[in-house]
Amino acid sequence: MARIALRAVEDADLPLFFAWMSDPDATRVAAFTAKDPTDRAAFDAHWARIRSGSGGVVMRTAVADGVVVGHVGAYGEAGDRQVTYWIDRAHWGRGLATAALRAFLAETPTRPLHARAAADNLGSRRVLEKCGFVVTGTDRGFAQARSEEIDEVLVTLRA
Repeated sequence: MARIALRAVEDADLPLFFAWMSDPDATRVAAFTAKDPTDRAAFDAHWARIRSGSGGVVMRTAVADGVVVGHVGAYGEAGDRQVTYWIDRAHWGRGLATAALRAFLAETPTRPLHARAAADNLGSRRVLEKCGFVVTGTDRGFAQARSEEIDEVLVTLRA
């Protein structure tokens, strides 16, 4: 398994995050993305809200071997906290998402935690399963990156 360090999100991370989160291939796999992932102003406003500390959002930058490879975090109200993560597509398949999520879970004692994944995003589903999340339901939602409604898997991590 890859070794990951988590740290606070820094200004220098944002251009990387923007590039990754506007990658058409990556956004198609993730499915549930910003309405227009290429809108830099909307991206900057979103991350300014995240980094303001309001709303209980906690985000961390994931670093592997000194290289920023993604981010991981949680948001939402107590009892309905959702985890989220994004790994640069260039680093997929190396266990980094699993390592980053495990590291985040180790520093985040709040349970239960929930997550959602596109039903056909097998990589993300596997990451969640490896980290102890279990399927608790299904849903359908509009996936901006695909411009259509798709199936989702709902998962939960209990105490």
